[in-house]
Amino acid sequence: MRNDVVKEIEDLLRERLGWSEVGMCEELWRFVGVDVNEFRRHGIEPCIWLEGINELSNLRNPYWLGLRASDLSVKKYNKKVRLILNTTNAIDAVFFLKILGTIRTPSLVVEWKNKAPTAKYVSRSIALSFYVDLDIGNRPWPIKLNADELEKMIKNFNDKELAMFIAGALDGDGSIWYNGSVNVMISVCKDCPKSFILDMLKRVIAERFGIVGSDRSLETADVLMFYGRNAVKLLRHIAKYVHHPLRRLRIELILALYDGRISREAFEKLYEITEYEYGGPDIKRNHALEILTRAAPQTHTHGAKQKTKNIKHNH
Repeated sequence: MRNDVVKEIEDLLRERLGWSEVGMCEELWRFVGVDVNEFRRHGIEPCIWLEGINELSNLRNPYWLGLRASDLSVKKYNKKVRLILNTTNAIDAVFFLKILGTIRTPSLVVEWKNKAPTAKYVSRSIALSFYVDLDIGNRPWPIKLNADELEKMIKNFNDKELAMFIAGALDGDGSIWYNGSVNVMISVCKDCPKSFILDMLKRVIAERFGIVGSDRSLETADVLMFYGRNAVKLLRHIAKYVHHPLRRLRIELILALYDGRISREAFEKLYEITEYEYGGPDIKRNHALEILTRAAPQTHTHGAKQKTKNIKHNH
């Protein structure tokens, strides 16, 4: 019933207000200061992350297992399984809403979050938790990840399925950046049960694609890194399955540069627009609720641990 109601609202928005997924995407980019027309003039489509996203309605798509191996939380209660994605980030808010929405209409919890040490300019953040509930028999993969079982599943993937899995892991907790060379990073929490995933991925990617990665230990995370030509080669395999708006946009930019479709000058100008302002009040951070009300007006809250009726934006 709830899914039907939201669908009716979306249909009305389309008919009366001209709302669409592409319009939602463009509003997101405007909000964070990305000029979609400037990118399109250079042959880069900023809303390409929406292409093929409806294929995620099938939970057997390996993308979900990759996301589960990184950022997607799974909790079991009664006879249900709950899939949960949390964020305070403007881009993630639209992204999480859209990918969970391929399964069914997500519920949304809005709550205050304590100040993050890395965001001293924010007194308090507004955190969003998106979740969908499934019958326990509908889960296509284990609730708890087991190293041997996961590696067996991944080794049975064909090349396309493996690329989908890697894309999900990257979208969940990964990064792509350019600093004179291309860098791709997949991370997991430090000394947590998911740490085995990086070693397994490193082996499988090297065996299947001939792409060599390296391990690094950061202060709060363990990461698998790919540099230079190895990174570009990996991006070519996974590009079409990456749906995180910013990561996909950077991939499209990087591949356009390496394929000679844009000049280095144009690349550097466009890439600068995608960068975060570290240590400063970047609009991409801590504006999750605000962008949701602008870009996805059919969204509604299901509940909240703390009242948000009189929220004042402190970011």
